[in-house]
Amino acid sequence: MDISKKLVETHSLTKEECLELFSLFNNSEVMEYLKEEAVKVRKQYYGTKVFTRGLIEFTNYCKNNCYYCGIRRDNRNVERYRLSEEEILACCANGEKLGFRTFVLQGGEDPWYTQERIADIVKKIKKAHPDCAITLSVGEKSKEIYKAWKEAGADRYLLRHETANTSHYHMLHPESMHLSNRKQCLYDLKELGYQVGAGFMVGSPGQTWEHLAEDLVFLQELQPQMVGIGPFIPHHDTKFAKEEAGSVDLTLKLLSVLRLLLPKVLLPATTALGTLDPLGREKGLSAGANVVMPNLSPVENRKQYELYDNKICTGDEAAKCKNCLSARVRSAGYELVEDRGDYIG
Repeated sequence: MDISKKLVETHSLTKEECLELFSLFNNSEVMEYLKEEAVKVRKQYYGTKVFTRGLIEFTNYCKNNCYYCGIRRDNRNVERYRLSEEEILACCANGEKLGFRTFVLQGGEDPWYTQERIADIVKKIKKAHPDCAITLSVGEKSKEIYKAWKEAGADRYLLRHETANTSHYHMLHPESMHLSNRKQCLYDLKELGYQVGAGFMVGSPGQTWEHLAEDLVFLQELQPQMVGIGPFIPHHDTKFAKEEAGSVDLTLKLLSVLRLLLPKVLLPATTALGTLDPLGREKGLSAGANVVMPNLSPVENRKQYELYDNKICTGDEAAKCKNCLSARVRSAGYELVEDRGDYIG
Protein backbone atom coordinates (compact mmCIF):
# COMPACT_ATOMS: atom_id res chain seq x y z
CA MET A 1 0.00 0.00 0.00
CA ASP A 2 1.17 3.52 -0.76
CA ILE A 3 2.63 4.93 2.49
CA SER A 4 0.57 8.13 2.48
CA LYS A 5 -2.66 6.11 2.03
CA LYS A 6 -1.58 3.73 4.80
CA LEU A 7 -1.18 6.68 7.17
CA VAL A 8 -4.63 8.03 6.26
CA GLU A 9 -6.31 4.64 6.64
CA THR A 10 -4.55 3.17 9.68
CA HIS A 11 -3.37 6.27 11.61
CA SER A 12 -0.11 4.53 12.38
CA LEU A 13 3.45 4.31 11.07
CA THR A 14 6.53 2.34 12.10
CA LYS A 15 9.92 4.05 12.23
CA GLU A 16 10.80 2.64 8.78
CA GLU A 17 7.48 3.84 7.37
CA CYS A 18 8.05 7.32 8.81
CA LEU A 19 11.38 7.46 6.98
CA GLU A 20 9.69 6.28 3.79
CA LEU A 21 7.08 9.01 4.18
CA PHE A 22 9.75 11.66 4.81
CA SER A 23 11.36 10.70 1.50
CA LEU A 24 8.13 11.91 -0.17
CA PHE A 25 8.09 15.29 1.60
CA ASN A 26 9.28 17.01 -1.60
CA ASN A 27 6.41 15.49 -3.58
CA SER A 28 3.84 18.30 -3.66
CA GLU A 29 1.01 15.99 -4.73
CA VAL A 30 1.53 13.64 -1.77
CA MET A 31 1.84 16.56 0.66
CA GLU A 32 -1.31 18.24 -0.65
CA TYR A 33 -3.18 14.95 -0.22
CA LEU A 34 -1.95 14.56 3.39
CA LYS A 35 -2.80 18.15 4.22
CA GLU A 36 -6.34 17.76 2.85
CA GLU A 37 -6.84 14.50 4.75
CA ALA A 38 -5.48 16.08 7.94
CA VAL A 39 -7.99 18.92 7.66
CA LYS A 40 -10.81 16.42 7.04
CA VAL A 41 -9.90 14.48 10.20
CA ARG A 42 -9.59 17.66 12.25
CA LYS A 43 -13.03 18.80 11.03
CA GLN A 44 -14.50 15.37 11.71
CA TYR A 45 -13.69 15.70 15.43
CA TYR A 46 -13.53 19.43 16.07
CA GLY A 47 -15.38 21.08 13.18
CA THR A 48 -14.00 24.53 12.45
CA LYS A 49 -13.44 25.35 16.14
CA VAL A 50 -10.11 26.76 17.25
CA PHE A 51 -9.51 26.67 21.00
CA THR A 52 -7.62 29.39 22.84
CA ARG A 53 -5.26 28.89 25.75
CA GLY A 54 -4.42 31.96 27.82
CA LEU A 55 -0.68 31.76 28.42
CA ILE A 56 0.66 33.17 31.70
CA GLU A 57 4.47 33.10 31.77
CA PHE A 58 4.81 33.53 35.51
CA THR A 59 8.53 33.03 36.16
CA ASN A 60 11.66 33.13 34.02
CA TYR A 61 13.94 31.74 36.73
CA CYS A 62 15.14 28.22 35.86
CA LYS A 63 17.46 25.76 37.59
CA ASN A 64 18.18 23.98 34.30
CA ASN A 65 20.75 24.87 31.71
CA CYS A 66 19.24 23.54 28.46
CA TYR A 67 21.62 24.57 25.71
CA TYR A 68 18.98 26.05 23.38
CA CYS A 69 16.98 28.09 25.89
CA GLY A 70 17.23 31.83 26.45
CA ILE A 71 16.18 31.61 30.12
CA ARG A 72 18.64 28.82 31.03
CA ARG A 73 20.25 29.12 34.44
CA ASP A 74 23.69 30.34 33.30
CA ASN A 75 22.44 33.15 31.06
CA ARG A 76 23.51 36.17 33.11
CA ASN A 77 21.92 38.64 30.67
CA VAL A 78 18.32 37.76 31.52
CA GLU A 79 16.36 40.18 33.62
CA ARG A 80 14.65 37.71 35.95
CA TYR A 81 11.12 38.11 37.30
CA ARG A 82 8.43 36.22 39.18
CA LEU A 83 4.75 37.13 39.11
CA SER A 84 3.11 37.36 42.51
CA GLU A 85 0.06 35.27 43.30
CA GLU A 86 -2.05 38.44 42.96
CA GLU A 87 -0.61 39.17 39.51
CA ILE A 88 -1.30 35.61 38.33
CA LEU A 89 -4.90 35.81 39.58
CA ALA A 90 -5.31 39.21 37.89
CA CYS A 91 -4.14 37.68 34.57
CA CYS A 92 -6.78 34.95 34.96
CA ALA A 93 -9.54 37.43 35.83
CA ASN A 94 -8.63 39.49 32.77
CA GLY A 95 -8.51 36.31 30.68
CA GLU A 96 -11.95 35.11 31.74
CA LYS A 97 -13.39 38.54 30.84
CA LEU A 98 -11.84 38.17 27.39
CA GLY A 99 -13.43 34.74 26.90
CA PHE A 100 -10.55 32.42 27.82
CA ARG A 101 -11.58 29.15 29.45
CA THR A 102 -8.12 27.63 29.82
CA PHE A 103 -5.15 29.17 31.60
CA VAL A 104 -1.65 27.85 31.00
CA LEU A 105 0.78 28.55 33.84
CA GLN A 106 4.16 28.25 32.21
CA GLY A 107 7.54 28.93 33.76
CA GLY A 108 11.11 27.82 34.09
CA GLU A 109 11.88 25.15 36.68
CA ASP A 110 11.93 27.68 39.51
CA PRO A 111 12.53 26.11 42.97
CA TRP A 112 10.94 29.14 44.66
CA TYR A 113 7.57 27.86 43.42
CA THR A 114 7.32 24.87 45.72
CA GLN A 115 4.71 22.13 45.53
CA GLU A 116 2.64 24.02 48.13
CA ARG A 117 2.88 27.40 46.41
CA ILE A 118 1.77 26.03 43.04
CA ALA A 119 -1.02 23.98 44.67
CA ASP A 120 -2.22 27.10 46.45
CA ILE A 121 -2.28 29.15 43.23
CA VAL A 122 -4.13 26.35 41.39
CA LYS A 123 -6.76 26.14 44.15
CA LYS A 124 -7.31 29.90 44.10
CA ILE A 125 -7.69 29.99 40.31
CA LYS A 126 -10.16 27.09 40.43
CA LYS A 127 -12.16 28.78 43.18
CA ALA A 128 -12.38 32.03 41.21
CA HIS A 129 -12.95 30.35 37.82
CA PRO A 130 -14.56 26.94 38.42
CA ASP A 131 -15.53 26.49 34.75
CA CYS A 132 -12.01 26.99 33.47
CA ALA A 133 -9.27 24.44 32.87
CA ILE A 134 -5.80 24.87 34.33
CA THR A 135 -2.74 23.68 32.46
CA LEU A 136 0.65 23.58 34.15
CA SER A 137 3.95 23.70 32.30
CA VAL A 138 6.73 23.78 34.88
CA GLY A 139 8.97 20.88 33.97
CA GLU A 140 10.05 17.60 35.52
CA LYS A 141 8.73 16.80 39.00
CA SER A 142 8.08 13.68 41.07
CA LYS A 143 4.87 11.72 40.67
CA GLU A 144 3.88 12.78 44.21
CA ILE A 145 4.12 16.46 43.29
CA TYR A 146 2.13 15.94 40.09
CA LYS A 147 -0.49 14.08 42.15
CA ALA A 148 -0.75 16.94 44.67
CA TRP A 149 -1.29 19.46 41.86
CA LYS A 150 -3.91 17.25 40.24
CA GLU A 151 -5.73 17.07 43.56
CA ALA A 152 -5.48 20.87 43.86
CA GLY A 153 -7.38 21.18 40.58
CA ALA A 154 -4.86 21.12 37.70
CA ASP A 155 -6.37 19.53 34.57
CA ARG A 156 -3.56 19.40 32.02
CA TYR A 157 0.21 19.36 31.86
CA LEU A 158 2.59 20.34 29.08
CA LEU A 159 6.06 18.81 29.00
CA ARG A 160 7.75 18.69 25.62
CA HIS A 161 9.98 15.67 25.31
CA GLU A 162 12.10 17.68 22.78
CA THR A 163 13.58 14.56 21.17
CA ALA A 164 12.96 10.85 21.65
CA ASN A 165 16.59 9.95 20.85
CA THR A 166 18.94 9.68 23.85
CA SER A 167 22.14 10.85 22.18
CA HIS A 168 20.33 13.78 20.54
CA TYR A 169 18.79 14.64 23.92
CA HIS A 170 22.31 14.85 25.41
CA MET A 171 23.38 17.13 22.61
CA LEU A 172 20.64 19.59 23.61
CA HIS A 173 20.78 19.24 27.41
CA PRO A 174 23.44 19.10 30.15
CA GLU A 175 24.52 15.76 31.61
CA SER A 176 22.35 16.26 34.69
CA MET A 177 19.21 15.85 32.55
CA HIS A 178 17.98 12.51 31.18
CA LEU A 179 15.48 11.62 28.50
CA SER A 180 14.41 8.56 30.50
CA ASN A 181 13.32 10.82 33.36
CA ARG A 182 11.42 13.14 31.05
CA LYS A 183 9.57 10.22 29.47
CA GLN A 184 8.80 8.80 32.91
CA CYS A 185 7.27 12.14 33.91
CA LEU A 186 4.99 12.00 30.86
CA TYR A 187 3.85 8.48 31.69
CA ASP A 188 3.30 9.46 35.36
CA LEU A 189 1.17 12.40 34.30
CA LYS A 190 -0.94 10.20 32.04
CA GLU A 191 -1.41 7.66 34.80
CA LEU A 192 -2.59 10.40 37.17
CA GLY A 193 -5.33 11.40 34.73
CA TYR A 194 -3.94 14.65 33.36
CA GLN A 195 -4.57 15.62 29.76
CA VAL A 196 -0.93 15.47 28.72
CA GLY A 197 1.02 17.43 26.13
CA ALA A 198 4.38 16.39 24.69
CA GLY A 199 6.22 17.71 21.63
CA PHE A 200 9.50 18.61 20.01
CA MET A 201 11.40 21.31 18.16
CA VAL A 202 11.62 20.94 14.40
CA GLY A 203 15.13 21.52 13.07
CA SER A 204 16.90 21.58 16.44
CA PRO A 205 20.71 21.36 16.21
CA GLY A 206 21.84 17.86 15.25
CA GLN A 207 18.32 16.63 14.41
CA THR A 208 18.15 13.95 11.69
CA TRP A 209 15.26 12.30 9.83
CA GLU A 210 15.82 9.27 12.08
CA HIS A 211 15.31 11.42 15.17
CA LEU A 212 12.05 12.77 13.75
CA ALA A 213 10.89 9.23 12.98
CA GLU A 214 11.65 8.25 16.59
CA ASP A 215 9.65 11.26 17.81
CA LEU A 216 6.62 10.11 15.84
CA VAL A 217 6.95 6.54 17.10
CA PHE A 218 7.24 7.74 20.71
CA LEU A 219 4.15 9.94 20.36
CA GLN A 220 2.18 6.98 19.04
CA GLU A 221 3.24 4.98 22.10
CA LEU A 222 2.49 7.79 24.56
CA GLN A 223 -0.82 8.78 22.93
CA PRO A 224 -0.79 12.29 24.45
CA GLN A 225 -3.87 14.46 24.31
CA MET A 226 -1.81 17.44 23.09
CA VAL A 227 1.31 17.79 20.95
CA GLY A 228 3.23 21.05 20.62
CA ILE A 229 5.73 21.34 17.80
CA GLY A 230 7.37 24.45 16.43
CA PRO A 231 10.48 25.30 14.46
CA PHE A 232 13.71 25.67 16.45
CA ILE A 233 14.68 29.34 16.75
CA PRO A 234 18.15 30.20 18.07
CA HIS A 235 18.68 32.56 21.01
CA HIS A 236 21.69 34.89 20.93
CA ASP A 237 22.83 33.99 24.47
CA THR A 238 23.11 30.22 23.95
CA LYS A 239 25.71 27.89 22.46
CA PHE A 240 23.39 27.43 19.46
CA ALA A 241 23.22 31.16 18.70
CA LYS A 242 24.69 30.72 15.22
CA GLU A 243 22.64 27.65 14.27
CA GLU A 244 20.07 27.91 11.53
CA ALA A 245 16.39 28.14 12.48
CA GLY A 246 14.10 25.20 11.76
CA SER A 247 11.89 25.14 8.70
CA VAL A 248 8.32 26.45 8.73
CA ASP A 249 7.53 24.25 5.74
CA LEU A 250 8.75 21.08 7.46
CA THR A 251 6.84 21.99 10.63
CA LEU A 252 3.62 22.35 8.62
CA LYS A 253 4.12 18.96 6.97
CA LEU A 254 4.71 17.35 10.35
CA LEU A 255 1.56 18.99 11.75
CA SER A 256 -0.48 17.25 9.04
CA VAL A 257 1.25 13.93 9.74
CA LEU A 258 0.62 14.29 13.50
CA ARG A 259 -3.06 15.06 12.92
CA LEU A 260 -3.32 11.81 10.93
CA LEU A 261 -1.33 9.76 13.46
CA LEU A 262 -3.31 11.12 16.45
CA PRO A 263 -6.68 12.12 14.95
CA LYS A 264 -8.21 13.66 18.10
CA VAL A 265 -5.07 15.39 19.33
CA LEU A 266 -5.14 19.03 20.42
CA LEU A 267 -2.55 20.57 18.13
CA PRO A 268 -1.40 24.18 18.53
CA ALA A 269 -0.35 26.51 15.75
CA THR A 270 2.56 27.74 17.83
CA THR A 271 4.03 31.17 18.48
CA ALA A 272 7.32 29.97 16.99
CA LEU A 273 5.54 29.38 13.67
CA GLY A 274 4.17 32.91 13.76
CA THR A 275 7.60 34.26 14.70
CA LEU A 276 9.32 32.82 11.60
CA ASP A 277 6.44 33.46 9.18
CA PRO A 278 3.94 36.34 9.47
CA LEU A 279 1.22 33.90 8.37
CA GLY A 280 2.67 30.91 10.22
CA ARG A 281 -0.22 30.34 12.58
CA GLU A 282 -2.82 30.58 9.81
CA LYS A 283 -0.79 28.05 7.82
CA GLY A 284 -0.64 25.82 10.91
CA LEU A 285 -4.44 25.84 11.18
CA SER A 286 -4.69 25.00 7.47
CA ALA A 287 -2.37 22.01 8.04
CA GLY A 288 -4.51 20.45 10.79
CA ALA A 289 -3.84 22.46 13.98
CA ASN A 290 -6.78 23.51 16.17
CA VAL A 291 -5.34 25.47 19.13
CA VAL A 292 -3.76 28.91 19.56
CA MET A 293 -2.09 30.25 22.69
CA PRO A 294 -2.29 34.04 23.07
CA ASN A 295 -0.36 35.68 25.87
CA LEU A 296 -2.10 36.88 29.04
CA SER A 297 1.14 37.76 30.86
CA PRO A 298 1.68 41.39 31.89
CA VAL A 299 3.07 43.22 28.85
CA GLU A 300 6.14 44.43 30.78
CA ASN A 301 7.25 40.84 31.46
CA ARG A 302 6.76 39.33 28.01
CA LYS A 303 10.06 40.40 26.54
CA GLN A 304 11.81 38.93 29.61
CA TYR A 305 10.35 35.47 28.91
CA GLU A 306 12.47 35.09 25.81
CA LEU A 307 13.13 31.43 25.10
CA TYR A 308 14.32 32.34 21.59
CA ASP A 309 14.98 35.54 19.63
CA ASN A 310 12.31 37.85 18.13
CA LYS A 311 9.34 36.16 19.80
CA ILE A 312 6.09 37.75 18.56
CA CYS A 313 3.29 39.29 20.62
CA THR A 314 5.59 40.75 23.24
CA GLY A 315 4.05 44.21 22.97
CA ASP A 316 0.29 43.76 22.57
CA GLU A 317 -1.96 43.72 25.59
CA ALA A 318 -4.11 40.59 25.81
CA ALA A 319 -7.37 42.04 24.43
CA LYS A 320 -5.66 43.44 21.35
CA CYS A 321 -3.73 40.21 20.86
CA LYS A 322 -6.92 38.15 21.04
CA ASN A 323 -8.85 40.37 18.60
CA CYS A 324 -5.99 40.24 16.15
CA LEU A 325 -5.81 36.46 16.51
CA SER A 326 -9.56 36.10 16.07
CA ALA A 327 -9.36 37.91 12.72
CA ARG A 328 -6.40 35.77 11.65
CA VAL A 329 -8.25 32.58 12.54
CA ARG A 330 -11.31 33.72 10.54
CA SER A 331 -9.10 34.49 7.56
CA ALA A 332 -7.95 30.85 7.60
CA GLY A 333 -11.60 29.68 7.52
CA TYR A 334 -11.95 28.76 11.21
CA GLU A 335 -13.56 30.29 14.29
CA LEU A 336 -12.07 31.14 17.64
CA VAL A 337 -14.39 29.76 20.34
CA GLU A 338 -14.84 30.50 24.03
CA ASP A 339 -14.62 26.95 25.24
CA ARG A 340 -12.40 24.90 27.55
CA GLY A 341 -11.49 22.88 24.49
CA ASP A 342 -11.02 19.53 26.18
CA TYR A 343 -9.64 16.50 24.38
CA ILE A 344 -12.44 14.31 23.12
CA GLY A 345 -11.53 10.86 24.38
